[in-house]
Amino acid sequence: MLIALRASAARRCSASMPWGLAALLAVLLLAAPPGRAADAPLVFGAFPNMTAKQILETYQPLADAIEKRLRRRVVIYSARDFKTFAARTREGDYDIVLTAPHLAWLARQDAGYRPLLKYARQTQGLLVVRADSPYHTPEALRGRTIATPDALAVTALAVQAELAAHGLRRNFDYETIDYGTHLNAVMQVVNGRASAAMVGLHPYSLLPQDARRQLRVLIETPPLSSLMYLTHPRLTDRDAQAIRKALLEFAATPAGEAFMQRGGYGGLVAVDGSELRAFRPYALQVEQMMRARP
Repeated sequence: MLIALRASAARRCSASMPWGLAALLAVLLLAAPPGRAADAPLVFGAFPNMTAKQILETYQPLADAIEKRLRRRVVIYSARDFKTFAARTREGDYDIVLTAPHLAWLARQDAGYRPLLKYARQTQGLLVVRADSPYHTPEALRGRTIATPDALAVTALAVQAELAAHGLRRNFDYETIDYGTHLNAVMQVVNGRASAAMVGLHPYSLLPQDARRQLRVLIETPPLSSLMYLTHPRLTDRDAQAIRKALLEFAATPAGEAFMQRGGYGGLVAVDGSELRAFRPYALQVEQMMRARP
């Protein structure tokens, strides 16, 4: 069974295949990468903060650029949830990984991943409600249900810290339900199934305008470092630098500029090692949460 698409062929396939097959390939994107062979392609692990179909559509052009620069096949994988993605990162399943800063700290600590680049524009955690809802203060959400993309998301953790500053504690003053992705969480609010949703600024920027018009931002967290690209230590320094160059070159192309503008990423910049250290408390909190999960 086909597990992942070759990056250079994926766009052609998704443009021409029936929707059902495209959806199947998007689901298979979440499977674990196969065992490695001497001529195995590079595995690009994309952070699962979007649906599988969105990940496939979003990162194919970027994977194509790496493939062209290194003259080596690149396949895109993700995972069904943040915990699985973090576990696969720890096991070294991904040659290149795009992940959140607190999980980047774990990736470097546990598996020796080397930071390459990050998105220049910082992100924020947002707490959103329906535009026509009666909730105008965080305190009004006491006793309500809040949708989250995944409890391990750094933006969700940051929003929870802001709610705590307003005297609201998770599982005491409000309940949360994980919906897997930022889009799924937000749609619970749009469809009236949750009183509010925690969402990251960048995924919020990718929402259709019609969806954003139905939402109102109740809380904005302080700025946070955005997603980061890292490489596994099994890659040579030469390969790592070639990947870095390919990413920067892609960001300067029309397709890359559209990619950055659409996601609100602001381009790519180097990662400062000290900023990873700043995410250690979030990383340790996530480790504890993952151990508690079945």
